Amino acid sequence: MSSWQDDIRGALDGLAYGARSALMPSVLHGAAVELGWLTTHLAMYPLGLVGRAPAPPARLNLAGLGPAQRGLLVSDVRAAGTPILLAHGIIDNHTVFALMRRHLARRGFSSVHTFSYSPLTLDVRRTAERMGREIEAICEASGSDQIHVIGHSLGGLIARYYVQRLGGDSHVHTCVTLGTPHQGTVAAKLLPWPLVKQVRPDSDLMAELAEPAPDCRTRFIAFYSDVDQLIVPQRRARIRHPDLIASNVRVHGVGHLSLPFHGEVVHRITGALTHLDAGTPDLGPKTA
Repeated sequence: MSSWQDDIRGALDGLAYGARSALMPSVLHGAAVELGWLTTHLAMYPLGLVGRAPAPPARLNLAGLGPAQRGLLVSDVRAAGTPILLAHGIIDNHTVFALMRRHLARRGFSSVHTFSYSPLTLDVRRTAERMGREIEAICEASGSDQIHVIGHSLGGLIARYYVQRLGGDSHVHTCVTLGTPHQGTVAAKLLPWPLVKQVRPDSDLMAELAEPAPDCRTRFIAFYSDVDQLIVPQRRARIRHPDLIASNVRVHGVGHLSLPFHGEVVHRITGALTHLDAGTPDLGPKTA
């Protein structure tokens, strides 16, 4: 059977999978929440097209800070000062992280940045190289030897590639991914776009990420949803690699686009980033 016939069959299998689960109560609830967040995000999206001013220098003093901010700064000045880089998904921009930026600031994190790339991007590898240069520049400017990266959807895959394949574990302490196709997604077979082809389960990129990654030091936290419409099947958003330090966290009833906005997810992420040890506290139920 030819490759295009395989693609069509895989896409049809994905559609059949979605049709079987479409009427489940959890899926219907997730779809309603997703629609609400999508409406809000569409209203905010144009703001992301005008760019964003650079993040202000880290401010590690107590003046004008709320109790939660003072608490983090007093209890762990290194955690409070570790820069955080937010990477959006395909056909998106930094506005998807509006709620998360606000929550991180309230928690006391003093240096939050965004990484953007064009929807016309053709290759995860080259974009990961550019992310690496930006991370190195942030570390040099801040004086921090490490950074955290939070990536939604493709943004998480770009971050993982940088960490796992380009030596980025020397700079990235924690890499958090939200609805990222770590094992590819059958839904990608619906589009022939070169970038989308890279997130098919049988792509060269997926094969490369499955290769050994000895001594990778970065802590990975992968959030995945049981009603994610774009990761088919949803379990493919988990990290399954014997060499990676990874926790997979299942969230219930949250659509793909809603993950960066979801209060529980945001709370769990900020809780994890307040601890720079190897553990992953405050994450709730995890899966293998």
